Amino acid sequence: QVQLVESGGGLVQAGGSLRLSCAASGRTFSNYAMGWFRQAPGKEREFVAAIRWSTSSTFYADSVKGRFTISRDNAKNTVYLQMNSLKFDDTAVYYCACRHGSGSYSFPSNYDYWGQGTQVTVSS
Repeated sequence: QVQLVESGGGLVQAGGSLRLSCAASGRTFSNYAMGWFRQAPGKEREFVAAIRWSTSSTFYADSVKGRFTISRDNAKNTVYLQMNSLKFDDTAVYYCACRHGSGSYSFPSNYDYWGQGTQVTVSS
């Protein structure tokens, strides 16, 4: 059974930084892609970033390009989301997800497994 456990959320002032972690377990992820999504109150879940585990190819939403960096540590089976220059609009619950199939990385429906989420709050 695949398990994804996020950590690293918290309260930060605008302009600050946070690093989220997603520890993955339950299988070999070499043929998977990992993604980060976020959901603010009253809004739909939106794509943030994704990484292909085997090639480390990365993909970002336009709203976070240049500010967020997704990476992975093979030895720890962990994916990270480094978030810099945080803005009030980045406030949301952030979810880690993984997928084995094809299709756009930005659609939540293309992901097979999800973590429980971690809250990120940016104060203005």
